[in-house]
Amino acid sequence: MLRSLIVLLSLLAALPAQAFETRATAAWVYDMTTQTVLMDKNGDTPVPPASMSKLMTINMLFEALRDGRVQKDTTFGVSARAQGMGGSTMFLQQGDRPTVEELIHGMIVNSGNDACVVVAEGLAGTEEAFADQMTARARALGMMNSTFANSSGWPDPGHRMSMKDLGLLTVRLIQEFPEYYPVFSETEFDYKNRAPQNRFNRNPLLKLGIGADGLKTGHTSEAGYGLVGSARQGDRRVIFAITGLASEKERAEESERIVNWAFRQFSMKTLVKAGQRVAEAEVWMGAVPRVGLVPAADVSRLVPALVQDKVTAEVVYSGPLNAPITKGAPVAELILHIPDLPDARVPLVAEADVAAGGFTTRVTTAVQVLMNRVMPSSEPSS
Repeated sequence: MLRSLIVLLSLLAALPAQAFETRATAAWVYDMTTQTVLMDKNGDTPVPPASMSKLMTINMLFEALRDGRVQKDTTFGVSARAQGMGGSTMFLQQGDRPTVEELIHGMIVNSGNDACVVVAEGLAGTEEAFADQMTARARALGMMNSTFANSSGWPDPGHRMSMKDLGLLTVRLIQEFPEYYPVFSETEFDYKNRAPQNRFNRNPLLKLGIGADGLKTGHTSEAGYGLVGSARQGDRRVIFAITGLASEKERAEESERIVNWAFRQFSMKTLVKAGQRVAEAEVWMGAVPRVGLVPAADVSRLVPALVQDKVTAEVVYSGPLNAPITKGAPVAELILHIPDLPDARVPLVAEADVAAGGFTTRVTTAVQVLMNRVMPSSEPSS
C-alpha cells in the first residue's frame, strides 16, 4: 500500500514571490550548482536557433580534439562554399589554411559562418554529412528536440533546436571541456587583420562585471534575437537560453534581467538536516511498530527569496515496511513542494535497525488481522 504523509517544513517567509515575466518567446534557465530549473517557457519547443546552434558544431569539434582525431594546430582547407557564406564571417578565403584553434575563435568570437563550413567539411567531408552527424549526436546526448540542416544556423525549415536542448548542450560544454571553455569569454578576435569591424564578441553580458563568461548570440529575421548565456557568482553558476527578442537592445536587457533575477531572487536553504526525523513509517512484523524516516545528508535547495507560504513536503513510502530493516536503508521519499519551482525528490532512510518480531509479535499480529477480517468497522454510514 502506498502511504503518504504531509509534513510542514518551516522557512522564514516574507512577501509573495513575484513570477518572472520574460519578453522572450521561449526561455530555459537552469542553476547548474543545484541542478534546479528556474524557468521553463516553451523550453521543449523546437524553434529556429540561428547562430546559437553553432554551439553544436563547436561541441563536435571539441569532441574531435578530445578523441585525438584533430589537434589544435591541425589545418583545414577553405572551399568555395565556405568562402561564399554570407552573414557573419571571419573572412576566410580559398587558399587559406586556418588551424583548428583559429577556427574555434572564429566560430565563437566572430560567429563565423565560413568557419563552421570549414569545420564541417574538414570533419565529415561535406556539410550535409556533418549536419546528419550533428543530429545523431544530439539524440545520443538526450537533445531530442534538435534537428540540424547545416553547421552554422543558416535559416532552413529543417534546422531547429529547443531552448532546453541549448541549455543541456551548454552544461555539457562547461563540464566536459573546461580546457576550451575560456574562449567563450574572449571579447575579440581578428583573423589575419581581415575583420576589424567584426572582431568583437557580440555577447552583451561579457563587459558588465556580473560573472558572465559565455556563450553565444544568435539572430535571424525568422528567429529574432537570442542568447545562450552563462554566469558565475560565488558558488553558483546559472545558464540560460532565450530567443524571440525584438532587437539587439532588448536581448541585452532581457539577458541581464534574467541573470540578476536568477541570482537575487533565489537563495540556498537547508530545509532538513541530515538525520533529522521528518516522519515515521509503520513496520510489519517488527520488534517495534514504527521506524523514523530521515535524510542521509542535509537537504539544501534553492528557494525563492520572497515566499509567502511555507514549503511543504510529502513523505511517500510503500508500507507497512517489512521487518527486518537495516539502519540507513532507503525506504521512503521526501517530495518537496517549493513555490514557483519543480518538485524536488529526496530519498529517506531508516533511522534505526528494526529486528523481526518474536513469537509474541507474530501471534499478536495474526490475531489482529483475523479480528479485522471477522469484525469489520462498525462506523455508521453517512
